[in-house]
This record gives sequence, structure tokens and C-alpha cells, in this order.
Amino acid sequence: MAPSSTEHPRRRHAIDLDDFSSTEIEEILTTAESMKEVLSREIKQVPALRGRTIVNMFYEDSTRTRISFELAARALSANIVNFSARGSSVEKGESLVDTVRTLQALGADIVVIRHSQAGAPYLVARHFRGSVINAGDGRHAHPTQALLDLFTIRERLGQIHGVHVLILGDIIHSRVARSNLWGLTRMGARVTLCGPATLLGPPAYWTATWPEVRVSYHLDEVLSSADVVMALRLQKERQQAGLLPSLREYTRLYGLNPERLARLGERVLIMHPGPMNEGVEISPEAATAPNAVIEEQVTNGVAVRMALLYRLAG
Repeated sequence: MAPSSTEHPRRRHAIDLDDFSSTEIEEILTTAESMKEVLSREIKQVPALRGRTIVNMFYEDSTRTRISFELAARALSANIVNFSARGSSVEKGESLVDTVRTLQALGADIVVIRHSQAGAPYLVARHFRGSVINAGDGRHAHPTQALLDLFTIRERLGQIHGVHVLILGDIIHSRVARSNLWGLTRMGARVTLCGPATLLGPPAYWTATWPEVRVSYHLDEVLSSADVVMALRLQKERQQAGLLPSLREYTRLYGLNPERLARLGERVLIMHPGPMNEGVEISPEAATAPNAVIEEQVTNGVAVRMALLYRLAG
């Protein structure tokens, strides 16, 4: 039966948030509230996906995301298989497509993939009859991180629409920033991107896709108007590549240090997708401040991924 005018077809994949409507995002966040309630029970499990098989395909090292998906699948009573490229037929030359076809033949229903090459989840989706979730691909996207960030903002501030989110740091290389841009703007948030020119690029690079987004190279000029500050991890190879004079200078100009923390006060949420470089993009004082929700982001990630798995499984 065709969906009515008030319904939309069941989503098959979650590869980025660029094709999610605000209604779909709202539905996932609402479902995540119920899943978080499940996780607060003594027995943290429901039989929603009993009999389904979920495969974690991680071609990159990961702690938070991989374990979060594993816990989410187990909480929904699904069968979970963790696949690592190390020690597998990949080391013998097996292609990504061949691996996916093998997993499909073994009965996989949902594939969660993290890969260093942007676009890898799209390739998997073309050759897999089940559902595909992108757990991070190159610099392209990390949709479940963006969804858990949206959930955390809504839970703490009561809404997303109209909230001013400052994304700070190495943005041009960040898949987290790109997916958050789609999600935040779709849900009506105001977004400012801030960082050094070498890690941000020209404003037109961003405003061509998101015209409403503001770009700044001067943190202290935009910090006071933020409701949320999302610091991104600075990879130390950026300095080795000549994109930064020194980590010390980056910290001085763009780090969330105790002085900036005092200016923010406790009304502003401090977020970080992890892992953190404490003392570089964020000080230990900022990471553990009362208004820091970094551990909450990790906790909420399980509930949000439960909600997404549940909705993709129908």
C-alpha cells in the first residue's frame, strides 16, 4: 500500500543527514527518548530486533562508535557480529564488495560500516539488500554522531530551533562537522564555524551549501553569543603538514581554556565528539565543567543508535 500524504516511505539506509527531513530527524530523536528509558532499567534489553543480525564492519580503529553500536544492538536483542579488516580475507586481497556479498550470504540484515575512504558506505549500499549505516567515512560524514549531538542539545536546552551552535576547530577535515551542519540547519539551529583559515577554508566553501551559516576566524568575537560550543579534535598531523605554526599557538587562539570557560558561564553547553586532546583544543577544566556534556554525548549515543537501528529495521 502506498504511503499516505502524511507518511513517508520507510528509510532503508542512513549514510548522511543530507537526505533526512526534519520530521524524520524528530522521529528518531523521539524514539531515542524511549530507548534511553530502556537503558535506565535494571534489565537494559527489549526484544525489538530479536532474530536480526547486525554486522559492525570497522576498517578504521574505533572505541566509542563501535562499542556504542554493539551495546545498542544487544539492547534490542539483535545478533551482533564484529568484523575487523585485520585478520580477515581483506588482508588476502578481498574487495569491499566481495566482503559485503559474503556477509549477505551469511544472513546479515544491517551493516554498520566505518571506512577511511569517503563514499565507501554508498558502494556497500549498492551491493547489499539490507540496510547500511555509515559510522564514519573519510572526511565525508558521521550521521549518528550528529544525531546524538542533536539529541543532547534538545535534551539539555529543550529545543534545537533557534539555538546558536558554534563549531570550533579543524572543520574542513571533519566528517562530524559536515553531518552536524546538515542536521543542525535542517532543525532550525543557527550555526557559526570558527577556526584558523588553514583548517576552515574560505567562507564561500561552506555558504555555497549552507547559505545561512556564519564563518569566523576569530573565536573571541563569536564566543559570547553561543548557546553551544562544539570543539573538534585537532589531529597533530595538521601541524606536521604545515597547516599550523604550532599547537601552542592554536591553543592560545582557539582553545577552550579556563579564561574562555569563565566568560561562557554555566549557561553554554560544551560538547566534543571525542577523543579529546586535553590541553590542545580543550582544557581539562572545560572538559569537566558542570556545563560540559561530553560524557552525556557518549551515553546518548547508545540510545540514538538503538533508535536508528529500530527504525531502519522497520
